[in-house]
Amino acid sequence: MHFSDRSFLIKSKAKEHGFLLCGIAKAEKMDEEAHRLEHWLNQHYHGEMSYMANHFDKRTDPTLLVPGAKSVISLAYNYFHEEKPLDVNTPKISMYAYGKDYHKVVRKKLEKLLSEIKQHFGDVAARVFVDSAPVLERDWAKRSGLGWVGKNTLLINPKKGSYFFLCEIILDLELQYDAPISDYCGTCTRCIDACPTDAISPNGYLLDGSKCISYLTIELKNEIPVEFQNKMDNWIFGCDICQQVCPWNRFSAEHDEPEFLPNPELITMTKEAWQDMTEPVFDKLFEGSAVKRTKFAGLKRNIIFLDPN
Repeated sequence: MHFSDRSFLIKSKAKEHGFLLCGIAKAEKMDEEAHRLEHWLNQHYHGEMSYMANHFDKRTDPTLLVPGAKSVISLAYNYFHEEKPLDVNTPKISMYAYGKDYHKVVRKKLEKLLSEIKQHFGDVAARVFVDSAPVLERDWAKRSGLGWVGKNTLLINPKKGSYFFLCEIILDLELQYDAPISDYCGTCTRCIDACPTDAISPNGYLLDGSKCISYLTIELKNEIPVEFQNKMDNWIFGCDICQQVCPWNRFSAEHDEPEFLPNPELITMTKEAWQDMTEPVFDKLFEGSAVKRTKFAGLKRNIIFLDPN
């Protein structure tokens, strides 16, 4: 089978499994991206995320993750939905966190896709990745033409927006490769202007992770620095501001993944219900959810930080 036929088959199967986008890049060392990552780490923009400095070589060379790797298949899975809390004053969580934990949901789909690839092409050496290993997912998605990395440092697709998860299959199968697409951010600065903590550099394309509300509410294990008081815009888990203001997200369409449907209780939660939440309620409400990442103590810390009195 010709490389182009192989790629066509894989992309068709990806669509059948519900993936929004699929692109393929040649597996090779990422010299330019390695230089950029090194600069970012040297600026301490990763804050307490010490794992970002680990396995540097593996992050920038896919053949160290899958020996003999020839291709990196990048895929996107939609999580966009229109539902919002009924109480406009209630603390906010990121759109992606309303349903079941995407790591598990998307991994199952990836594993099924890989199983079909092996059925067609034999027992290829391969691994699947869903934000679970040292893989520069946005860079691979960019290389495979899924979109461009915008001024908010998120991957943006000109027809689908940016509300999607990225994941990869790295394998030792030669395929036809896609080309990167152009950057269409233009002169727009909406994400830069809207960020309450000034996490995005004035020129864009560079994020100080240690100032990002998503980092402060999820990754940061110590107390949130007092300098961010009154700058959290009511977010207690993640933040969607730079996506909400992005003009390209007018093309976002509702997902059809049952596992990502919002828990109805979350939609009706009041500010008081969040403030009075107990650990048993937290465990029940967020069973199988990505919000478990903060643990009860972390979420409580975030809620109290919004309204310390």
